[in-house]
Amino acid sequence: MKKVIGIIILGFLSGVAGTYVYTKLLLVQDNLNPTAINIDRDGELMDFSTSVDSYQSSVPVMDEDFVLAPSRSTQSVVYIKNISSRSYGNSFYDWFFGERSRNTETVSSGSGVILTIDGYIVTNNHVVKGADKIEVVHNRRTYPAQLVGTDPSSDLAVLKIEGNNLTPIKVGSSRDVRVGEWVVAVGNPFNLTSTVTAGIISAKGRELKIVEGKFPIESFIQTDAAINPGNSGGALVNKEGELIGINTAILSRTGSYAGYGFAVPSDVVKKIVNDLIEYGEVQKAFFGANVSDLNSEIAARLDLDVDQEKLEGVVVDLVVNGGAADKAGLREGDIIVGIDNNIISSRSDFEEVLSYYSPGDIVTVRFERNQNRLEKRIKLTNREGTTEFLTHELYSSEYLGADLETVSKVEKDVLDIEHGVKIIKVYERGLMSSLGLDEGFIVTYINYTRIEEPKQLNEALRNYRGRVKIEGVDSSGRKGYYTFYLR
Repeated sequence: MKKVIGIIILGFLSGVAGTYVYTKLLLVQDNLNPTAINIDRDGELMDFSTSVDSYQSSVPVMDEDFVLAPSRSTQSVVYIKNISSRSYGNSFYDWFFGERSRNTETVSSGSGVILTIDGYIVTNNHVVKGADKIEVVHNRRTYPAQLVGTDPSSDLAVLKIEGNNLTPIKVGSSRDVRVGEWVVAVGNPFNLTSTVTAGIISAKGRELKIVEGKFPIESFIQTDAAINPGNSGGALVNKEGELIGINTAILSRTGSYAGYGFAVPSDVVKKIVNDLIEYGEVQKAFFGANVSDLNSEIAARLDLDVDQEKLEGVVVDLVVNGGAADKAGLREGDIIVGIDNNIISSRSDFEEVLSYYSPGDIVTVRFERNQNRLEKRIKLTNREGTTEFLTHELYSSEYLGADLETVSKVEKDVLDIEHGVKIIKVYERGLMSSLGLDEGFIVTYINYTRIEEPKQLNEALRNYRGRVKIEGVDSSGRKGYYTFYLR
């Protein structure tokens, strides 16, 4: 028995000694190999030290990334209230026969981002759309807000509050962000103010076909940072707390976060906000051509002479007669691969890059034609085909209950119409609402008479009695007509 116990003790001591010797030899071997390398989370090469303490210090400290960004950005994100009155019982017959309607006040909410110390704020157009009154809540104080301007084509709007010593956010460049980079979303989801969530950039240049307007700008930054209702108009910031996007949409079957959130890139935001503040509308630059994403099916359908193994760029599928692209000599079937120093790989890239420019700017376009690389310099225009800066001239009619404008030259070319008046906004009370005419509809004829100016449209509907027929096209270019009776 004593012999067995002795053997067990001897075995234990041998194991301890062996472990000690092995550890010493391993450390010596590590010291003989100082060039061992690994890849850090930014894709850079870094040295691993041989000591345990040094190794632990090289592990990324994640909480630093998620503390700095919110500390620099939350004071610049505000809570926005959209207050509107709605009438019930306001039918066609109520409007004509004076029936009473019932009013009720509704409040919806979203987020916004302070851009200047004197109170300019950017948010989403859909956050403030239809508002009779807008309020901004910041640091437990409520400010009445003035709507400076909106741009439905990018889903952005600018507000102004009268405040002193506000904290503007630092704006970064969305062109510099990379897929996989850490980001933080700041906003007010479900009325929970100053909420922050973290994630990464999942993709860039996403086109979702959700933005209003005939010439939408859709080149969203996609993130998996949790974005929910109420986050709209809030900030997407990088690790340094710099604004790289305005949170705009989620992709979800339930209306709540499902892993996909989308933001308007900050470089697009800067141009649009500056235009709205200075001119009251966006000075959008037009290329004079439509483009589509290039793939093997489109290349085959258009019989393009391209390398099927290396499809890149966007293909020109429509050139507007007399437009900027036409004057520069571009043709249908040309494949655009770059504008100035920007690589163009998709239609969303093309639209985003154009949004950086203004009418009158000259850009160098790189494109392929019959597998030959060519360059052209193109002078971009405004919606009327000129290079002047335009102001937004709306015609408001209390009788119609609508804001109207003459259709631009560019839109007439795209829709293949010669004239028309566009319905920009329809209010609760007025003939347009009663007749069911939608925003974006373009009136081209009333009782077979050409309609070319908003004032003409207003006077025609005021003066006609009996059967009236309105003809026109909707925002998608589909023709339609309305028939009704006026007393």
